[in-house]
Amino acid sequence: MRHIEEKINVPVRGKCSVLVAGGGIAGVSAALAAARAGKDVLLIENEFSLGGLATVGIVTIYLPLCDGEGHQVSFGIAEELLKLSIKYGAEDLYPTPWLEGGTFEEKKAKRYRVRYNANQFILEMERLLLDEGVKILYGTKICSVNMDGDKISDVIVENKSGRSAYEVETVIDCTGDADVAKQSGAETENFGQGNVLAGWYYFISGGVKNLKMVGASDISDEEKKQGMKSAAPLIAQRFSGLDGEELSLQMQLSHEHTLLDFKKKYEEDNSTEISMLATIPQIRMTRRIVGDTTIDTSDDKRYFEDSIGMTGNWRKVGPIYEIPFGAIKSKNIKNLLAAGRCISVTDAMWDITRVIPTCAVTGEAAGVAASMYNDFSKVDIKALQAKLRENGIKLHTTEVL
Repeated sequence: MRHIEEKINVPVRGKCSVLVAGGGIAGVSAALAAARAGKDVLLIENEFSLGGLATVGIVTIYLPLCDGEGHQVSFGIAEELLKLSIKYGAEDLYPTPWLEGGTFEEKKAKRYRVRYNANQFILEMERLLLDEGVKILYGTKICSVNMDGDKISDVIVENKSGRSAYEVETVIDCTGDADVAKQSGAETENFGQGNVLAGWYYFISGGVKNLKMVGASDISDEEKKQGMKSAAPLIAQRFSGLDGEELSLQMQLSHEHTLLDFKKKYEEDNSTEISMLATIPQIRMTRRIVGDTTIDTSDDKRYFEDSIGMTGNWRKVGPIYEIPFGAIKSKNIKNLLAAGRCISVTDAMWDITRVIPTCAVTGEAAGVAASMYNDFSKVDIKALQAKLRENGIKLHTTEVL
């Protein structure tokens, strides 16, 4: 492959205590937590809307904050954002027992999840962050980082103004793809199985708005070996989510299958119209950090001394997973944390932790940690846990059962 040497003089436009890379649910939660703790926060987002897959990706289901057996396991910003998502009413799956004082048996019968309007959620999240003093930089891609030993000193970005840099004290990688971790030389691992094609969209028929899930996320190869079955994929090809040309093809194929599905509906009812398309590829699992601890599905109800919160299993009733600080901490980059779908997990666990509740829980923990330390190899876990508890977080399974 031919290479061109590029020399660019990059101006340093500013500095911040905490730079949050990515404005999905993890990024929103991290920025919110750090700002509320008094830090100056810069949130970098490639799109011009917040929420990532949860909004512009139209995966508009706020998956459960509970274990399916009547116990809430995710708290703090995870619950705050759920309530914010339905400020103007839920689209579906309204969890009446959880929000209106239901009994334990009623909560057991209905999981704490909801479906929401993506556009309204986008606007409310932006207003929330701005009110808390977070600086948001939209339409901006992180290109590389500048290192000072084993710390990130500057993050280099590009947008309509060209290339520039921001001096940082700490960085939280909420890109979903561990992009900053990769650029900094942190140890990372790719999702080898690849992602199946999906093309979710909203349509209106008979005056009623509907969410159509064309294609769906797959289960892990490990679960297939155990006899679990997944829906047949739309096409045989899988996507890593880490290649520009491949992502462009994935989006085109997604549009193709969305159009085919819509045409069938239109033939049945010519008043049917598409009301919203996903504007980013619906890729779920790509690349993650390799942390001090890697969580697996076998860690159901396992006690972690350094737990920073909990999540349930959206696929199954019963499991509760404590999330250790070691799963969001880079092994070798001292001022870098990860949150959201790129934390340190096995392939089987990846599908469980890539969803909204886990993104919010890990984002909040990372934001709080970044407000307290700029060297995450020296974190006082007890002090961090005390701050999280002040935020209403429950850390261990024994606290909810």
